[in-house]
Amino acid sequence: MAAVAAGDGAGGSPEAPAGGTGGGGWRRPHGPLQRYYGPSATEAAEAAPDPTDINGPHFDPEVFMTKVRSECPLGQLLAREAALGREIRALDSDMQTLLYENYNKFISATDTIRKMKVDFRHMEAEMDDLAANMAAISASSARVSAALQDRHRRGAQLAGVQALLRKLQALVEVPGRLRLWAGTEPARALRCYSRARAVLRHYRHLPSFRAIEDESHAIMAELAQRLRTRLREETLDPKELTECVEMLLQLEEPPEELSEEFLSQAGARLEAELAALEAELPASDPSGAAVTPPPTSDILDFVDRGSSAFVGTLCQLAGSYRTLFGGDAGRLEPFAAALATRYFGLLERRLALERGLGDTSLLVRALDRFHRRLRALLELLPEGGAAAAALVARAAHERVDRYLRALQTFFLGCLGDVRQALAAPRPPGKEGPGLPDLLATLAASVLGQLKAVLAYVQLFTARDVAFASLPYFKGEFCVAAVREGLVVAFVRWLCRTARGFADGPAERGAPAAPPALLLLLARLCLDYENSTISYILTLTDEQFPPQDSGPAVTPGPALCAEARAAAQRLLDHYVQVQGAAVAQMLRKSVETRDWLGTVEPRNVRAVMKRVVEDITAIDVQVGQLFEEGVRRAQSSDSSRRAFSVYSSSRAPGRYAPSYTPSAPMDTHLLSNIQKLFSERIDIFSPVEFNKVSVLTGIIKISLKTLLECVRLRTLGRFGLQQVQVDGHYLQLYLWRFASDERVVQGLLDEVAASAAHRCLDPVPMEHSVVELICERG
Repeated sequence: MAAVAAGDGAGGSPEAPAGGTGGGGWRRPHGPLQRYYGPSATEAAEAAPDPTDINGPHFDPEVFMTKVRSECPLGQLLAREAALGREIRALDSDMQTLLYENYNKFISATDTIRKMKVDFRHMEAEMDDLAANMAAISASSARVSAALQDRHRRGAQLAGVQALLRKLQALVEVPGRLRLWAGTEPARALRCYSRARAVLRHYRHLPSFRAIEDESHAIMAELAQRLRTRLREETLDPKELTECVEMLLQLEEPPEELSEEFLSQAGARLEAELAALEAELPASDPSGAAVTPPPTSDILDFVDRGSSAFVGTLCQLAGSYRTLFGGDAGRLEPFAAALATRYFGLLERRLALERGLGDTSLLVRALDRFHRRLRALLELLPEGGAAAAALVARAAHERVDRYLRALQTFFLGCLGDVRQALAAPRPPGKEGPGLPDLLATLAASVLGQLKAVLAYVQLFTARDVAFASLPYFKGEFCVAAVREGLVVAFVRWLCRTARGFADGPAERGAPAAPPALLLLLARLCLDYENSTISYILTLTDEQFPPQDSGPAVTPGPALCAEARAAAQRLLDHYVQVQGAAVAQMLRKSVETRDWLGTVEPRNVRAVMKRVVEDITAIDVQVGQLFEEGVRRAQSSDSSRRAFSVYSSSRAPGRYAPSYTPSAPMDTHLLSNIQKLFSERIDIFSPVEFNKVSVLTGIIKISLKTLLECVRLRTLGRFGLQQVQVDGHYLQLYLWRFASDERVVQGLLDEVAASAAHRCLDPVPMEHSVVELICERG
């Protein structure tokens, strides 16, 4: 052990000086060991880097293998692989033996250090030999690796050859596969043919490939014929039609013919959809004699079916056409336009069946759905947008027109109710509704109905409605259709209808309107002029705001002027009708009496009492609807004014009962002189909208009629006195109804003067007697 330790201390360190200089120690490797361990660091730094040197520090296996594969043949690589395998096994065995022996040597080297050095020198020599062997093994390994790489390359070439053989086998099997799939899976057969077609065409100069191509082409020709036959079937849906045409295009069939057949088949299917829609519509009757039955379904269901069936199919087919045939729209656009026009026509016919008002919200939803579903079609057919918008606008305008007719019918119904209420018999002690109640009910009903109609029409411009964004519904619809076509038109129609009761109803064959209805309509038109028209127009402008650049609108003052003119005409006619009724009584009373043979008057004639009663009733009736009005200041003795058969200016005093001239005078001359100094009375002047003006007009017509009738009669003394009594009675009661008592006094003076002029014995009655008779009567 001491020897071993001494040996370790003297020469065990590899850093000890060499044996030649220090009496034995570590020697630098040389020979095979040097080749195995490689050059020193200095030598390695000085040598040029070589990646193919298996013993060098810069060795790169990939570069080495690439070089070996490119330089050595396969036989050499295989031989080197075998030799390298043997060397590796021998080296393995040698290494094991060497390691075992060296281990034993290291154990035995503990005896003496000298023996260890000797053994070490032997071991070094053996290591040199081992290094040489290892170098040989490395070279063999490189050769084996090269052989393996070459083998891999040849394997890849073999795989390529095998793949080519498989492809050739697949090409050989193409006709069989096409024949198998052509009948059941044509799309799969077409994909198979498409993959093989380019190869077969490229190598068709080879007889075997040409035979395969000819056979495959014949099979594809049969498939194309079957596809064309199937293309003509009427049961194809759009998806099957598209697939069929797409396969024919892949078979290089003429696109022109296919596009024509595609449109023909698509047209047949779309025609069937249109026919199904048309079957839901009743047959059109050009004569209009037959009664059109109501539709079997509502408009929303009809639009849903049309949109989902026809519009959806048309959009799908049009999209497929553009996908199949590219941007060729020369045939598609006229084709789609013609079908869309027919569909629009069917929808318009269905909309025409909506004759009643029905549910406006349902109509708006149907039009909204139609407009939304049509957007996809408009992308393919931009020209159809204007036609679709016009259809929606016409439907909305037609509904507004129907609302106008409904308002007119409603107003006429309300007038019928008013006439019935006016004509209904009144049981004793039970009064019916008065004129103010009837007027309030009529005005409230009409205004409420008009507001309800505006609310319904406003559904067409709601924010959630798609077509409300169209320019028509933002401008023209609000102004032309609603404001002018509905509101203004209804107000004008109402004024014309009311005025029609005054403009010669007998000429139209209609019964004359009762006077109370004339008075009520006059008040209604006057209320419209004062407030209702302004309220209606303001409400309409708020709900349907007009645009600044829109069409011109009817100004409110113009409508108010029409309403006032209608009210004036109705009130004038009311005065004429009531005046004519009173005048008719007076005329008959004058024409049916024998004024020459009459007896001395003892009473006022009953007709005069009836006249006063009727005037009083008219006063009550007019007072229910119109204000009192302004009267001229009355004199304190109006009720006691004398009634003279001569001019009142000839009376000796203000309260003189009458004046009998001492000498005969020309009464005709006196009458003419009186007219020169009296104020002219306009009998048929327009009346004002107040009670006293209306009553004054009626009284003027009545007394004027009495005057003209008296002028045509010849009277005796008692006849003159009867006229004197009747005139004084009328003077006592009628002055309070007139706006100016001088009008009544003047007309009655003319009646008395005319009676005196037509009297054969003009002897008037004493005024005290006349007063007594009138008071008693």
